[in-house]
Amino acid sequence: MADGQIVVSGLTKQFRRVRAVDNLSFTVEPGRVTGFLGPNGAGKTTTLRMLLGLVAPTAGHATIGGRHYADLPDPLRVVGAGLEAASFHKGRTGRDHLRVLCAAGGLSYQRADETLEMVGLTPAAKRKVKGYSLGMKQRLGIAAGMLGDPSVLIFDEPANGLDPEGIRWMRDLLSGFAKQGRTVLVSSHLLSEVQLFADDVVIIAAGKLIRQGPVSELTDADGMQRVRVRTPEPQKLLAELKAPGTAVQTEDDGALLVTGVPAAAVGRAALVAGVELHELSPQRADLERIFLELTSGKAGIR
Repeated sequence: MADGQIVVSGLTKQFRRVRAVDNLSFTVEPGRVTGFLGPNGAGKTTTLRMLLGLVAPTAGHATIGGRHYADLPDPLRVVGAGLEAASFHKGRTGRDHLRVLCAAGGLSYQRADETLEMVGLTPAAKRKVKGYSLGMKQRLGIAAGMLGDPSVLIFDEPANGLDPEGIRWMRDLLSGFAKQGRTVLVSSHLLSEVQLFADDVVIIAAGKLIRQGPVSELTDADGMQRVRVRTPEPQKLLAELKAPGTAVQTEDDGALLVTGVPAAAVGRAALVAGVELHELSPQRADLERIFLELTSGKAGIR
């Protein structure tokens, strides 16, 4: 089994009358960022808690590098995780919070300063956590996950509370870790961001797997060809776009979104019509729209 590979097999969790996770199976490969997606109450957090040994499954199992989390000999150096941004002692400074974790994990205090630098919190290292913004707490949680320089990173909604610059920083950080051959599993509701940084997605709803695969395959499988076009003579171009199944809508900036024909066909129509083109760009299907289509009618359970 590949080092750092996450395998979820038949995972089930029953809370009295509620089945939060229902016979769920998927894999997460090293060297890739995997987005873990689902509506509110889909069972994402419960799944991550079972993966990290915080909740006992009713059935099935989840392993990291072929072992259950509880059986990892040095878990801090194998798995870095962050499930809550607010799980800090508010009276401690950011540096002291990390130093406590270093002491518990047998790591040098120097590692606390190194990870604070990595997440951009060095200027706030001596401030108490109670004065941190939500975005700063998110960064501190990510720093805690990276203390052991792990081969696997698991985060639940790490972009919550981050500003646009912080979201871009997080995107680059996670992508950089994956490029080093590490495993990255991230749950998120920011689907436009997931489309930018994730290699693969796992989509669940009502505790069940809906779809798993590379983002590129999922969006390409949409089956609809879309081309964005800008021209100063849109009516002349539209008169030439007569292929069956062609649909055109005008976007807010005046550009045309042509559906049902490839970019080459739009270019030929422009040539025949003798119109000038300012833009001709094929458009990949939007992950958010595909996600909504896949999960429509499959509401979460809590």
